[in-house]
Amino acid sequence: MEKLGGPGAGLAIALENLFPPLPSEVILPLAGFTASQGRMDVAAAVAWTTAGSLAGALALYLLGALFGRDRLIAVAARLPLVKIADVERTEAWFVRHGAKAVFFGRFVPVFRSLISIPAGVERMRLPVFLALTAAGSLIWNTAFIAAGYALGARWHEVTDLVGLYSKVILAITGVVALGFLGVRLTRARRGRWKHRVRGGTGAEVRGEPG
Repeated sequence: MEKLGGPGAGLAIALENLFPPLPSEVILPLAGFTASQGRMDVAAAVAWTTAGSLAGALALYLLGALFGRDRLIAVAARLPLVKIADVERTEAWFVRHGAKAVFFGRFVPVFRSLISIPAGVERMRLPVFLALTAAGSLIWNTAFIAAGYALGARWHEVTDLVGLYSKVILAITGVVALGFLGVRLTRARRGRWKHRVRGGTGAEVRGEPG
């Protein structure tokens, strides 16, 4: 960012969309701090990082569109504990709430990037996707750049706070995922047990003298 200024910040945010482990909650406050030192214009930092957000999100959207629904269903059919009905329910949910998911997803670490992929798979209208992404990213980027600008050398305090927020979100996601797996495994065991019981009963009936 010191060498490239606003375009460097935008490039970093575009890469953050493609590689979520590269956190925007570090890049954005640092951009604000850089601007507070007079090495970058604040408005340019906001504009370039929002453009970077759009570029990264668009790349993932196109990836989802190229992958497509048919391939997604084919993959789901081969995955253990996943049913095609799960994909269909997710599609139905996205049809109803996709716009809100794309907009508010920009405020959730990790999901901020990943939400672009189902938007592409479901072929959300591109102008709508870009408008929602731009609006959500503008709010997120402006808030963090402004915080870094205001805190100056203490910009890392923003990163520490949001890092805790990210851990809470990931912990909740992990609990939900484990719950899903637990329910599916329990149902699979019950299904196998019922199958054995029915098979055994049938064999006993067939073995009875007529």
